[in-house]
This record gives sequence, C-alpha cells and structure tokens, in this order.
Amino acid sequence: MGLLSRWLTKRTAAEEGDDQQMKEIVERIVGLCPSLRLARNYASRLRPAVQQTTAYLDRLADEVPPAREASAAAWATDPHIHAFFATPDDVCAPFNRSQALNAFFSDHPLADEVFAVLGMAIAERNVFGVGQQGETTHTDLAQTTINFSDHQVRVCGESEAALRREIRLRIVDQLVLEGLGKIEADTSRQDELQREKALLKTRLAILERQGAGVRSLLGSDASSNYAEVAKLQAQIEENDQALAKLGLRTEALERQLDVMCGVLQAPDAHFYVRRNTYRLDRMNVVVEPGETRPAHEIEFRLARLPASPDAMLRCFSTVRFRRADFTPPLSDLAQAHRLI
Repeated sequence: MGLLSRWLTKRTAAEEGDDQQMKEIVERIVGLCPSLRLARNYASRLRPAVQQTTAYLDRLADEVPPAREASAAAWATDPHIHAFFATPDDVCAPFNRSQALNAFFSDHPLADEVFAVLGMAIAERNVFGVGQQGETTHTDLAQTTINFSDHQVRVCGESEAALRREIRLRIVDQLVLEGLGKIEADTSRQDELQREKALLKTRLAILERQGAGVRSLLGSDASSNYAEVAKLQAQIEENDQALAKLGLRTEALERQLDVMCGVLQAPDAHFYVRRNTYRLDRMNVVVEPGETRPAHEIEFRLARLPASPDAMLRCFSTVRFRRADFTPPLSDLAQAHRLI
C-alpha cells in the first residue's frame, strides 16, 4: 500500500507540474496577443492546442543530442566543432561578441560555464579541387563542400535543462508570431473587401443615376449600361460572399482565437527540425561512398520555418562554453581609456 501511495503521489505531482506548465504557456501566448483574453473561455480553448504543441516540442527535444563543448581545444577532437569553424581561433569569436552571453555572465558571477544555442547558416557548394583517384592525384575533381557562416549565439541558460526550456518557449513564441501573421492577413483581406465593396456600390449608384437620367434618349446605348450595372451587382454579390466567409467584425475575437489554436494544433506545419548526415574530411569536403580517405560521419540539425518568405533554414547545435574562454569586446569607454 505504501508503494502505491508513493506512486500516486509522484503521479499527482507530475500532473500538477504539467498543469502549471500549461498555464504558464497559455499566459505567455496571451501576453504576446492580449486581445485573445477577451475571447470567450480563451484559456480552456487554448489548452488542448498548447498540449499538442508541447508534445511536439518534447519529441523535438528528445532528438537533440547533448551539448558539445565549444572551445579551441575541442576543435581538434570534436568533428562537429571542427566542421563548424575554419580554425581553432574562430571558435570563441561568436561567443565573445554575444550580448546574451555577456548579460548571462554579468548576472551569474559564480557560473563557470553557460549552455547556449549556436546557430549558423549552412551552404552546400559544388567545386573543383584536389583529390586522389587510385594512385593518381587530380587537381580538377568535382567535389561538394559544406560551409558554415554567420555564427550567432542569442539563447543561453545556466544548465542544459534550463536551455531546453528556453528553446521550447522561443518556439512557442514563433508559433504565436505565425498565428498573428495569419490574423493580420485575415484582417487585411476583410478591410480590402470592405473598401472594394464601397467602391463598387459608388460606381453602381453613378451608373444607375446616369441610366435613369438619360434612359429615354440613349436608345440602344442604354443596354450596354444595363450590362455594366448587372456586372457590378454580380461583383458585389461575390464580394458579400467573400466577406461572409471571413465573418462579421463582431466575431473577430472568436476568429482570432480559432486561428491561433489552429497554428498551435499543427506546430510541425510552421516549424520543424530535420537531420542531414554527411561524411566529411578535415576540409569539410564530402567523402562519397567508396572513397577511402579519412572522414567522420557528422549529423547536423537544421531548423526550418516553412511559412517565412525565404523558408529560412539554419543549422544549430547546443553547446557548453566556459567563462575562462570568454573575452567580451571592450566597450567604447574602455577602448578610449586603453588608448589614453
């Protein structure tokens, strides 16, 4: 009985923790989009959608490998860090210029290290280079190279667990931004239809007045006027149907909440992570099957925002960075004192 009691107690505590997490995420969402608070039963309606989002984020988090050490020493031993940076001297540069790391170490004076997300642009290029075929060296072999650039460090935490929590929240924020974009597009379309309807009605009124004033004098010409009036009336009817599909303005809040729930219920349609695996030599040249030169098989994680205009694709890795390796750039005042 004691074992059952302890199991039930643990389960209750876990459920309470999940419930608190749901509440915090719901509040985060309505904090970014305050108008949702005015919708009917907003919290209870958002909760199922948030549960689907968090389940998806948990699956993503489980697939992310442990944080790697980012240092000049690791460049020589970790094939991933070696692939990310051209030389060991390049490793610390993005961390040293990171405002997020600067703020973290300032706020945590006793912290010896920080966990962070290293984000990079990745490019696959086809080039001609030097290579070995059998016992013959060629200088014009077609090769594929993998290049990393634009290294950025903007999200960090005091532990790996804290970092993963922050990553989840940032993705939730991104989904809310996607929802806000859809809401704005819906509102813009409604405004556009309202303006179009007003213009059509004005044009119709002018034509009807014109036809009424000269109908007995125009004879056969009036028929073309009637045709244009009929066309305008048909356009107005089409316009009314499009407006009806968007809903009344009095229903805008309900519609906005439905749009946001729709985004949160399908998070993988707006953000996903894919894995690319390459066999790379020490120069980041892809080693094809059958080639015998030394290479390491490296798996990269790439985050994608399909709804963005350029379908943004970035490579990322969670890393550990030591305070001992942190050398932030001097402030303008410090540089002035140094010069003096």
